[in-house]
Amino acid sequence: MMVMIFLVGLLLGALAGAMLCVRYVRQEMAADIGPKLRRIQQQLESLESEAYLARTSQLVELTRHAVPHPTLPGQS
Repeated sequence: MMVMIFLVGLLLGALAGAMLCVRYVRQEMAADIGPKLRRIQQQLESLESEAYLARTSQLVELTRHAVPHPTLPGQS
């Protein structure tokens, strides 16, 4: 009977310890991911603005070469 009580106590202790470990690991993972997400968001915004700038300058180049400047009558 004493052995059964000891085993039940041991199992309950192991279960409580495992629950504390899982809780601690989850907190640490959640705390660690916040700054990483902000850094990734900043990198994505930077890439987006670079792509927009490249697209805009390419469009300006294409329209500048595609549409000739009109000349007024009497000017060469």
